[in-house]
This record gives sequence, C-alpha cells and structure tokens, in this order.
Amino acid sequence: MFDHRKYRPFPAIQLQDRTWPDKQITTAPDWCSVDLRDGNQALINPMSVEKKTGLFQLLVKLGFKEIEVGFPAASLPDYEFMRKLIDEALIPDDVTIQVLVQAREELIKRTFESLRGAKRAVVHVYNSTSTVQREQVFGLDCDGITAIAVQGAKWLKEYAAQHPNTEWTFQYSPESFTGTEIDYAIEVCDAVIDVWQPQNGQQVVINLPSTVEMSTPNIFADQVEYFCRNLKGRQHVRICLHTHNDRGCAVAAAELGVMAGADRVEGTLMGNGERTGNMDIITMGMNLYSQGVDPKLDFSNIPEIIATVEHCNELPVPARHPWAGELVYTAFSGSHQDAIRKSMAYHADRQLPHWEVAYLPIDPMDIGREYDAVVRINSQSGKGGVALVLERDYNIELPKWMHIELSKVVQKATEQTGQEITPAAIKTLYDESFVNVEQPWVVSGYNIHTDADRVTALVRTADAAFEGQGAGAIEALCAALSKAHQCEIKVQHFDEYALGEGTTAQARACVALDVDGEHCCAVAVASDTSAAPLQAILSAFSRSQISAQAAAA
Repeated sequence: MFDHRKYRPFPAIQLQDRTWPDKQITTAPDWCSVDLRDGNQALINPMSVEKKTGLFQLLVKLGFKEIEVGFPAASLPDYEFMRKLIDEALIPDDVTIQVLVQAREELIKRTFESLRGAKRAVVHVYNSTSTVQREQVFGLDCDGITAIAVQGAKWLKEYAAQHPNTEWTFQYSPESFTGTEIDYAIEVCDAVIDVWQPQNGQQVVINLPSTVEMSTPNIFADQVEYFCRNLKGRQHVRICLHTHNDRGCAVAAAELGVMAGADRVEGTLMGNGERTGNMDIITMGMNLYSQGVDPKLDFSNIPEIIATVEHCNELPVPARHPWAGELVYTAFSGSHQDAIRKSMAYHADRQLPHWEVAYLPIDPMDIGREYDAVVRINSQSGKGGVALVLERDYNIELPKWMHIELSKVVQKATEQTGQEITPAAIKTLYDESFVNVEQPWVVSGYNIHTDADRVTALVRTADAAFEGQGAGAIEALCAALSKAHQCEIKVQHFDEYALGEGTTAQARACVALDVDGEHCCAVAVASDTSAAPLQAILSAFSRSQISAQAAAA
C-alpha cells in the first residue's frame, strides 16, 4: 500500500543563529573525484584496469588534484590498478591519490601495501555511526562504535609510520553522518582527531557523508555548520562533503554545505553512483562557472568528457543532464527561439562585457557545444527559430514578413511527420517553396526605360515577353502580367538587399503578391539590383493559380 504514514519527517537541527544563508560561494572548494571508487562500485559492469586508466587520465586532464582511485584491499582489480599507477609513474607530481578502507586491520595493512612507493596519498578510513546501523546492523552502543573508529585511526597511524617516504593524509568518515545524532558525530570525530593530532602537522580530512540523502538541503547545511562550530580541532582539519542524490538534491546540499563551512567536496562526473547517484561535480562546477567563479576544473570539452564517461561506465548521459546534456542548449519552442535569436544579435551588436543571452545561462561555445545545437525545429517551433537556422547555417537573412511565410511551410511539414526537421530539410523546403522556378518563368533578359515619371519595362523569358508601364520597374512588370493574364496583381511586401560588398555583390529580392486574392511569395537572387526583383515577381506569379491555368491552356 502507498501510505505516507509509514514514514516520519527528518528532525531539524536547532540552530537559531545559522549564518550560511547569508554566505556566497566566491571560490571553488577542493575537489576530489570518486568516479573510480564510488562510481565504479555502482556500475553493472565494473571498470577494467584499462578503462580505469583512461578515466584517471581524463580526471587529471580536467584538473583534479585529489582522486579516489579505489578500494584496493577489497578488490583485486583495484589493487592491480593501484600498483599500475605507481609502478608506471602515471600519477603527476601535483596529484594526490586517495583510497578507501574499512576500520579493519587486515584491510588497512593490505591498503598500505598497495600504496607502497606512492609519493603522496590520502587513506580514507570509515565506519558506520548512524542510529540505524548501530542498533540494527552492528548491535553496538556509541562507545562500541567509537572504539572501532579510534582503533582504525591508530592502525592508520601505525602502518603509515612504516612508510615514511610517503606524504600521508588521513581521512575519516562517520558513515551515514546524516543519520547520526549530530553531537555523537562530533564526539566520534573528536576521538579520531585526538589520535591523529593534526595540530602537530598531520594532515587530516573529516568527511561528512550524506550516505543516504534524508532531508532537505537546508537541514544538511545546518548539520554542517553545527558540526564545524563544535568540532574541537576544526582549525586543523579540512571538512569534506560527500552527498548522495536520493532526494535529487545532492548538488544543492553540497553547495549549501560549502556555504556552511565545508572546504572540500567529493563527487563524480555526471553524478554516477549508487541508487540515484553521487553529487555531480560537473553540475556544481558549472554552477560556479555561470556565476563568474573559477571552478578550477576545465570543462571546455564536454563532448570528450561525455564520450569517455559513457565508455567507461557503460551508461548513457541523459540528454537533459544539467549543463552537459545534448539538448540542454536546444530550443524547440518558437518564443524561446525568437528570443535567443534577438538576444544574441543584441549581445553581438553592443559587445556586452558579460554574457546576457535569453534562455542561455552560459555561452555553449565555452564547453565545446556548437551554436547549431541551440535552435532545432519541430512542430512546436516558431518563425524566429526557422529563420535563425537559415541565417546560422546558410547565411540566408530574410525580412520579418518572410519568417511567417517560411515557418508555415516548415510547420506543415513537421506536423505531417511528427518529427524534428533538419537544417538541410528546412533549406530544401525554402528552395522548393520560394526560390526554385520553372524554366518558362526564368528571366532571360530585360530592358528598362524611364521617360519623365513613367517607367517602361520589357522582360523576356524563354517563351514570352512582358511589357508594361508603371511608377517603377516592379509596377511596370505587374501591369504587364495583369494585362497578359487578365488578373489583378497587388504587391503586398517587397524587400531587397545586397549580398556582400563591391561590384561583384549579388542582390536578394523577396516579394509577396496578391494575384486575384491568392497569396504568393518568392525569393530571387541575381547579379544586379534590377534583375533580382524582376525575377522575384515572375517567380511569385508562377506560383499562382492564374499561371497554372495559363500553362494548362
């Protein structure tokens, strides 16, 4: 039965003078990737040593300075990978590797064996401290759990002393921190810190894992601030966060946790991890980037990152993944497309110092996305988006009234298929509907004569010649067509502009005619400013029923 009464709300921390809501993140935290450990253990098919090596190299390339590479005491592939990194000198001098181990001596011993010869390493020891784990899994009281943590801390100190040539950092996690009474979490961490004595120079990290996300992010931030305030050795340790995404708020919890005083954040690329995943470092890093804060990680080639992560994890990156997904910079909505088009033009014309474009929180080019993905067309798209595709991909700029004409044609095609339409298909529809003209209606020559305020135009095609008079060449040709086909022609819209500069520049003319009440449009490009509008008039007329009837006769 779906019954909410089966559950109870998570208790809030009584922290009336909290300060984190007034804080702002102005510098990136220390990052630690756990893709190769936490991410790997959540995969259907764990990574091979080869895949782990490739992902490690990507993490180094992105700029990670701390990377958790595995659980070498619990897995032979992890042990072999650890040895490969050290024996083949694959760890850059400015990168520190991290390994995880339970607070058990035989595992700690093997962990230090795996790290033999490392220049610098973080050994991350943990044991479960939550109320549920104590009561239901271990059957121990708080003193019993603390004894496990303290003994684990002592073993780390003892085995590290056997390898004096390595620079060691000790890290402790009260696993399921969020499910642990806050004062007891502080008590057990104080006990571990007393063993390690960071005030005397030992580097220490205290990790606060939201092993299972149990509350709203603000409550987690309260826990972190309360913890930081009351930990005895706070000034001598780095506080780290490791949030999971069970409630979909792992990134928000990490951000608020940093505002609450944390120094370091663990997570994975694209958020891969157990259950609903780990904290997504790309999302949090790009969140900072979008606010003008240097994330200290290089996400300039998101396509490469996605390709590597999908290959190593054998899991697809969702198309709507924040910042990185294939469709996150794509607009199908007509109003969105029009706003993007106008906003980008405004931005370019005024050379604004900061990026301020409608619907695009960052410049997609910054992370390796091309502008051709920003606007894509389906039946929901509008005139602005269709016009932008022609401008962007084919350098075809149309007057605003033509946007409507073109979008009608494209929308009809997409409604018939029910699918997205490609830029090439839009260009084909544009050509077929407005540009292409049958041979009998192609201008083969013309002569324009001006006498006082009257213009006489003689326009020849392969099959006919049309001569008429008017205030200008366009009016004169329309008069000739009206006389020849016994119809009424009105020019509703006309626009012409040069394509390029200099004597070799072409002209594009766009025209909309009313032929006996029938609406007809056409576009023509010619080598001079007189031929283009004359051809546009003939092309538009050729699309009318009057011309079709004449051809049939």
